[in-house]
Amino acid sequence: MVKFWELTKRNLLIYFRDKGAVFGSLLSMLIIIALMLFFLGDMSVENITELLAGLPGRDTSKDESNAELLVLAWTVAGIIPINAAMVTLSALSSIIKDKTSGKINSIYTSPVSRLTIALSYISAACAASVIICLLTLAVSEIYLCSGGMAAFTFSEHMKIFGMIIVNSFTYSAVMYLFAVLVKSEGAWSGFGTVIGTLVGFFGGIYLPIGQLSEGLAGVMTCTPVIYGTAMFRSVMTNAITNTAFEGAPDAMTEEFRKVMGIDLEAFGNVVPPAVCVAVVIGFGILFTAAGAVTTSLMKRKDR
Repeated sequence: MVKFWELTKRNLLIYFRDKGAVFGSLLSMLIIIALMLFFLGDMSVENITELLAGLPGRDTSKDESNAELLVLAWTVAGIIPINAAMVTLSALSSIIKDKTSGKINSIYTSPVSRLTIALSYISAACAASVIICLLTLAVSEIYLCSGGMAAFTFSEHMKIFGMIIVNSFTYSAVMYLFAVLVKSEGAWSGFGTVIGTLVGFFGGIYLPIGQLSEGLAGVMTCTPVIYGTAMFRSVMTNAITNTAFEGAPDAMTEEFRKVMGIDLEAFGNVVPPAVCVAVVIGFGILFTAAGAVTTSLMKRKDR
């Protein structure tokens, strides 16, 4: 156990000492924020305002203000799980560096099992993700509250914290498996570029899942990404959605939540947040097992 914590600490320090790696892992978040500020955000706010304007007795300025907060909360709820993916990917670049520098051979010949070594990489990536995601949540909530949105309740904070841990664990397991298979830093860099694009798309960040074709929406529901963003959105946008759509027909509110991926619909049914959590954990367990098997097979190959 002591060796496990020492290796985990070592991998965690390697990530945070590399300022370029930390910035690179946040690059996707910065791109999404820029898109929402300069293009997608205004369009979404306008759509919500126009939707509510068709109802009698609406206060247009109030609806627009609530719509802006709703879009911001929706965006932040998508950014946090995206961060979990990109931070774990960046943190696990330490494996690639250990391979190319030859340090991995020294680590493998030490009196520590390969399973312990694998878990130390995964744990370090998970811890780095949790730290960055919590910082993102704190900054985002301060910004939202300064704009007039009520702070999340204690219960909501606990749910969000649990979701951050779940997403961080799953993406650590996923990225570890790929890191074991990739051989060079150049290949890992290219892989990161592809993943950054796909995660934003499959998470329904660039376009809400309700605006995509049934085929693409079906593909998205086969990945853990959309379930991760849906669980965050169900908690982080619930109060402001109720405020923004106060007085609107229930059918309108329900349709909006489905289109925006707040209430995720898969295989003809709305997926409860608890099921979303279970799906993400299931993917994490599956990839952890796959990573352990791959490491074991590589050990035999090295003999």
